[in-house]
This record gives sequence, C-alpha cells and structure tokens, in this order.
Amino acid sequence: QVQLVESGGGLVQAGGSLRLSCAASGRTFSRYTMGWFRQAPGKEREFVAAIAGTVTPYYADSVKGRFTISRDNAKITVYLQMTSLKPEDTAVYYCAADESLLSIFAITRTNAYDYWGQGTQVTVSS
Repeated sequence: QVQLVESGGGLVQAGGSLRLSCAASGRTFSRYTMGWFRQAPGKEREFVAAIAGTVTPYYADSVKGRFTISRDNAKITVYLQMTSLKPEDTAVYYCAADESLLSIFAITRTNAYDYWGQGTQVTVSS
C-alpha cells in the first residue's frame, strides 16, 4: 500500500510560481512511476507530468517549458515546480503513483496508476 500526501497548493497571480510536493510511502519508491494530474471544475482529470524511475520526465504539451517534475528518492518525495502560471492552470492537482515503470503509452493514463493523493487546490488569478 502506498500513501501519497500532496502539499503546496494555493492562490497565485498569473505569471507567478508554485511548487507542489507529494510525500510518498513505500520502500521501493525509486522504482515507482510518479505522476501529476489535474482536474478543473466540470472537466475530466488530465495528465500533467510524470517521471518513471530515472527516465526522462514526460509532460503534457500545455505545461511543457513551464512545469518541471522532479523526485528526491532519499526524501521519498516528488515535486512539481510550476512557473509562468496561467488562469487555465487552475485546478485540483493530484499526485499519483504506480509501483511499476510505466511505458510511454501508459504514463499519461489515469487508469495506469494504482495510488492517488487527496489533491491540492491551485488557483491562478488573472
């Protein structure tokens, strides 16, 4: 069983930055695929970024160049650094984990992940 706890959300003006953190449990964290997804009101949950083990991170086109996913295996934590935030980035952001190294074909799919955090709200004002 893997537990995930997100933190770092909040209210920020357009153009600003936030860093989300996701603290995980589990003895083999370094092998997990860790992902960030988001869900805006009335919309489906969508992929944001993911990192499988030490493989090159993968990003949604909408955040590429603005968001950076990273992991600290010693702290069993994954981060999402968000810069140049836009009002359309407003959503609840969820951390997700899978105990396997997901392929590029699966890494963007919500149903590929076995564990989810409770979510943290990010609101970007214009």
